[in-house]
Amino acid sequence: MSESNILITQGNLANSYAMLGRSEEGLRLRRDVYSGWLSLEGEEDPTTLIEASNYANSLIDLQRFEEAKSLLRKTTPVTRRVLGESQELTLKMRWNYAVALCKDASATLDDLRESVTTFEEIGRTARRVLGGAHPTTTGIEDELRNARAALRARETPSPGRRPRDAVAGKAVDNA
Repeated sequence: MSESNILITQGNLANSYAMLGRSEEGLRLRRDVYSGWLSLEGEEDPTTLIEASNYANSLIDLQRFEEAKSLLRKTTPVTRRVLGESQELTLKMRWNYAVALCKDASATLDDLRESVTTFEEIGRTARRVLGGAHPTTTGIEDELRNARAALRARETPSPGRRPRDAVAGKAVDNA
């Protein structure tokens, strides 16, 4: 069996593990599959980029946001350069990055703002390229609403709470 067939089979196993709720095992396979394609075909290969996205999805599903952001900071610029801004995989990788920014419990105001801005940008592109009814477009728009709500909640302190500092995430004195 060829190396590529082994990687494809391992990717299918990772999907099966995820569907069975065995996410940690699926994550280990996802990491191995991504590393395998990276070694076999290089960072600019479309299959390598797909596997980077799959690996990032697995990290996000397990709420390993820092790891997901780190991976996506490296791979998304390559995807944008190789495939272009309007390609669906590029949109999905940017979507994943914005989700990782927004859902991280340690997200700063700047992170939330970047998340909203990213969702707005990719939402416009997805609507133009894929259409308003496409699942990627509707998913991005749903996440944009969530990100805006998270940003509003952080920017508007409830009575008795003080605003959070955008960098440190600590209460600040408004005096």
